[in-house]
Amino acid sequence: MKQSAARWFGGCMPGQEAVVPVGARLVWADPLLWVVGDWAQDQVRTAEQHGTRIAVLGPCSASAPEMERALISRDLAAWASSWAGSFTVVRVDDRGCVEVLADGAGACPLYKVITSRGPVWGSSSLALSPLAGGNVDGEWLAAYLRERNVPASGRSAWSGVEPVPAGCRLTLAPDGAMSLSRWWVPVKQSLEVALQTLRWALDEGVRTRVTGGTPVTSDLAGMDSTTVALLAAQRGRVSTMTLYPSGVAEGGDLQYARALDVPGLDRTYFPFEDRHLPFTASDVPLPATDEPAPSTGVWAMFSAQLRTAAAHGSARHLTGDGGDNLFLPGPVHLADLARSGHWVRLVRDAMDWSRLRKQSPIPLLSQALHGDASRIGRRVRPRPAWLNVPVSDPVPGGGNVDTILVASIRNVARAAQADIQLADSLGIELHNPYFDAAVLRAVVSAPAPERFSAHRYKPLLADAFADLLPEAHLQRAAKGLFTGDFHRGLRINLPRVLGLTDGRLAAMGVIDPLPLRAAVHAAALGVQTVWPSLLSVLAAEMWLEAVENTPSTRWITSTAAGAR
Repeated sequence: MKQSAARWFGGCMPGQEAVVPVGARLVWADPLLWVVGDWAQDQVRTAEQHGTRIAVLGPCSASAPEMERALISRDLAAWASSWAGSFTVVRVDDRGCVEVLADGAGACPLYKVITSRGPVWGSSSLALSPLAGGNVDGEWLAAYLRERNVPASGRSAWSGVEPVPAGCRLTLAPDGAMSLSRWWVPVKQSLEVALQTLRWALDEGVRTRVTGGTPVTSDLAGMDSTTVALLAAQRGRVSTMTLYPSGVAEGGDLQYARALDVPGLDRTYFPFEDRHLPFTASDVPLPATDEPAPSTGVWAMFSAQLRTAAAHGSARHLTGDGGDNLFLPGPVHLADLARSGHWVRLVRDAMDWSRLRKQSPIPLLSQALHGDASRIGRRVRPRPAWLNVPVSDPVPGGGNVDTILVASIRNVARAAQADIQLADSLGIELHNPYFDAAVLRAVVSAPAPERFSAHRYKPLLADAFADLLPEAHLQRAAKGLFTGDFHRGLRINLPRVLGLTDGRLAAMGVIDPLPLRAAVHAAALGVQTVWPSLLSVLAAEMWLEAVENTPSTRWITSTAAGAR
């Protein structure tokens, strides 16, 4: 299967000679705005009126009249906040001033780099990196290996390439001025209104992805992906994919997928075999991405699933990723209960959580009473024995329960962009509607204690879609665990994985291969393993190899691009 280029976009400072990537398609010539890769027509939309232009890049629910009104509105952010989807908005006024609204949930990450011709911004840090020397940022990499869920603040995986914070406005003026300001702000609503908003946001996010004429497939497994698949089926035919262990004909996700009898839903089953085990070499080379992708270790399975979707005619695949992050929060709301004096609910929820986790409620209550929301229910993973460079222990971001949830989703959504780039290489658009900013805004708008329950599984999602999901799916409490597959994958692929322990990271002095090899041997034998730490270091090694084997993005001057 021929590999395709990752889809990304970017632009430059107005009024100055700048650079563009080779192979780009210009959306505007002055100021420069381009797209790279195979973009569907419904993913790049523009409007123009009286010298003012607007572009919406990515899946967005905005209608043409809404875009035209946003075009001339003094408050562009208000319009963008009212749209569902994962998108970036670019507007140029009649004076040539550029506004770029970064996605509120971070699902469409933006980056910027300062060059001798001024700032260049784009949605791929990998593509921008040659403009800053093309070197991996050592501090980012060390922080990633220490705790991938608490990244180095203000850094990307590439030296000199800085992230534009999610939910911020990047402004570029013709006189060379550049500024950042916050535009995306969560709101608070009653539980009833929050549930209605959640229903609208997810439904609209799915609708805008399935009504553009592009053939669509969807995962069908737990409550999250099932909800997305059922919403998609309301708009037209959608082929679903359910993963199951080869040779197991009943139970698990198969049982729930077969129980659905819904018009417009075509079910496909993907047997998970030994050739799909984690760490198995794929016949498709791992593509280079902005950072190590979450699916790096399971690329053999992930690439096979994507190729199966393509074989069924799909060019766009929907997932349920992000649902667990949104709807299964830790008990950080205990700090809010303590602050508001709801003592009975505080003690009850702390006891419930403690029984679930088989731990004492005293630390939870102590942290709640001290207002330490960021640490409630959080287990700090030990520093990996193989990490060979100085790096501070991760300090979770402070704030209340809402800011903690937003920061968590933004980190996971940014990392998921690397999986989208993996899918792009196989000609499949990968979409994660649960990472839409409107969905995040709806969840955060609900009262924090109502988002948590030790007795009900994902109460917000279940209540918002109670009439859509069958009773069996509403009562389902969890999906299966795949820890055993990781142990078995290591055991079968032990020589290959051991080869990763003494590669580029070791040559850089970032890791000590001896304790890493010992940890790999132990995991292969079935010893209890801190998988996030081990997967991070192996993914980083495979990522560095992919980057090394991939030609860098080439850049040319804008005058040459115009001549072309």
